[in-house]
Amino acid sequence: MRVWSFPGRSRTSPFVRASTKIRSSFTPKPVLHGIASAPLSTTTTAQTPNRPIYVSATHQHVGKTTTCLALISGLQKRCHPKTVGYLKPVGQEHVEVHSEELGEKIRVDKDVALIREKFNLRHIDYRHMSPVLIPRGYTKDYIDGKISNEGQLAAIRNAVKSISDCSSVVLCEGTGHCGVGSIVGASNARVASITGASMVLIANGGLGSCFDELELNRVLCKHHNVSIAGVIINKVLPEKYEQTKDYMTRALKNSWDVPLLGCVPDKPYLGCAALADLERLLHTELISGHRHRFRHYPNEDTHLVTTSLPTFLMNVREKPSRTLYVCHVTRDDVILGFFAEFQRRRLAGEIDDNNPFEAALVICGRRGKYSLDKGLLDMVMAQDKDVPVIVCPYTTDQAMDMIQSMTPKLNISDEVRVNAATEHYEKYIDYDLLLSRTGNDVG
Repeated sequence: MRVWSFPGRSRTSPFVRASTKIRSSFTPKPVLHGIASAPLSTTTTAQTPNRPIYVSATHQHVGKTTTCLALISGLQKRCHPKTVGYLKPVGQEHVEVHSEELGEKIRVDKDVALIREKFNLRHIDYRHMSPVLIPRGYTKDYIDGKISNEGQLAAIRNAVKSISDCSSVVLCEGTGHCGVGSIVGASNARVASITGASMVLIANGGLGSCFDELELNRVLCKHHNVSIAGVIINKVLPEKYEQTKDYMTRALKNSWDVPLLGCVPDKPYLGCAALADLERLLHTELISGHRHRFRHYPNEDTHLVTTSLPTFLMNVREKPSRTLYVCHVTRDDVILGFFAEFQRRRLAGEIDDNNPFEAALVICGRRGKYSLDKGLLDMVMAQDKDVPVIVCPYTTDQAMDMIQSMTPKLNISDEVRVNAATEHYEKYIDYDLLLSRTGNDVG
């Protein structure tokens, strides 16, 4: 197993201290938390004081985790006592954390770590929050009969029961659309069914295509006898917000008799990659400017440098300060020019708190063929810490494709973006209607 670590990461968060990201090439044994320590539930539906709220989406990268952040934040303000429970019944990407109840390290879905640390959910131990993990190789083991379907479902039911016993309301976050997990008998729709949960469906903005995707998921929920509490539409174009809200409200009411629980306008900043995201994406680390790891860069302000040095310097002076430049390792002139421009501005007194130098540079060169000259590397690393530079082992085309196609994910270390996402989404969700629709009495 090889563990990637990055310098500059905050050491104040319990999650950051306790966890390490495990590379996808590492295949752990199947993880089913809670089976050995609790009697297996054999009932079809978990008996809980209040009905769990299950959040699923129409597809990947819709904003499900962001919506869950807002839901928990809003629910915490309405619950008496203020105990909102959370779990991710079936997870995939995982991190290592410390379970206080078990007294040892266990693996949980990465979103579980984010949610627990963000909202300080100390009334729930990690062992109950991620009952089933599906790492690489899990599906084959399931089909080969090495993993019991009833064992999976029992672990999930026990987790829901344990969290319900100490929470006013329980939020379950699904993985992808309602059919994800079907091959191992643990789709979102089926898990919602066996836990007695009401479903909240999340979709991206639009009308026709948005409703079509919702309909596919509604049919699967109906097949498993899962009631739909409502729909939340994310990432709606601001100029079409009122139109989308009006038409989707009427379409859902007329076709399903289900309410629109929320309609959230898009906020492009939330989709911008931070330099820390680029470190993980490009399998490398910042060699300078470490304190700016959580500075974010929009895709439209990411540029591949193919011009002459004079033209590049003109662009640096004319483009937005927060611009990400990508160049090849053989462009010594561009690399030196980038730092020279920073020094010029500093000596001229053009850099201050109101006018910072926020540009960053990604230097590319295929591993084994190109490398940054040692003298140049020493010079870069000796420069001011305010200039972020990343050296990556990919071609410029590969790096640009990877950056432009990535969907940055929220993590607890990026507190600014996590807080911004929570505050933005929370304003547009009808929590009282959600609680009413799911039969949760938290008064």
